[in-house]
Amino acid sequence: MEKTVSAFVAIVGRPNVGKSSLLNRLVGEKVAIVSPKPQTTRTRITGIFTQKNTQFVFIDTPGLHQPKTKLSEFMVKQVKDSVADVDVAVLVTEPLGKIHPIEQDLLDRFRERRIPAILAINKIDTIAKKDSMMEKIDAFSKRFPFSAVVPISALTGDGVGELLDELSFHAKEGPHYFPDDAMTDQPEQVIVSEIIREKLLNNLNEEIPHGTAVSIEQMREREGKNLLDIHAVIYCEKDSHKGIVIGKQGAMLKKVASQARLEIESFLDVKVNLQCWVKVKEDWRNRPGVIRDLGFRE
Repeated sequence: MEKTVSAFVAIVGRPNVGKSSLLNRLVGEKVAIVSPKPQTTRTRITGIFTQKNTQFVFIDTPGLHQPKTKLSEFMVKQVKDSVADVDVAVLVTEPLGKIHPIEQDLLDRFRERRIPAILAINKIDTIAKKDSMMEKIDAFSKRFPFSAVVPISALTGDGVGELLDELSFHAKEGPHYFPDDAMTDQPEQVIVSEIIREKLLNNLNEEIPHGTAVSIEQMREREGKNLLDIHAVIYCEKDSHKGIVIGKQGAMLKKVASQARLEIESFLDVKVNLQCWVKVKEDWRNRPGVIRDLGFRE
């Protein structure tokens, strides 16, 4: 019988470099929400991909940034904790521009903890000439001995197979920690709440969506029917924000709920009756008790 091997992989980088898109591409299923807005991911999300005898356990992390609220402090701690006990880290960066101080901080953490790392140059589909990213690669290579540098596009899938090949060199003999057909350790309730939050991020402007959180109060299948009733509460920080989330004559809330319902139905393969309410919790991102109540726990 062929021996099984596993690799725990932290996916890290600055906000908005494509970490969650890469996780979804690696797993082959959408397990992390994606938005063009930075700091979309708030907690560690585990994605799982099993290929023959090798199981990869990917830990997607919030983008490392300077925290401005108690929630931000929680997010930054999630990144630092995620790098603590992995077999390898993937530092995701963009093809152009200089090394950011946040990226240098991650390199220092790899060195301090003696963690091998792979540099993934994402968004190569956005540059006309591939040699234009050599300056970035050279700069990074002078600062850290990466085990590999892999240009990729999380959007198109280019280079992702090569990244998996490089990651397999870091797999260690041992059991598979999850069932071979598993794709995430996130409960369905968490994924549903994140789908709703993604639609808020993509439909609302500026700071307002970052001040929202979604709590699933009920998920119950109707007896004898292929129908799931979901009750969700969207929390925002101000009364003025509540009005914007609801929209004129409820138009924005209906739009968000409709988009979310379609994606939830596709994900769960069941008809969904989604009911959303909007409530205010003043300045909740700076209230540790509320943050914990909303599911942001260590």
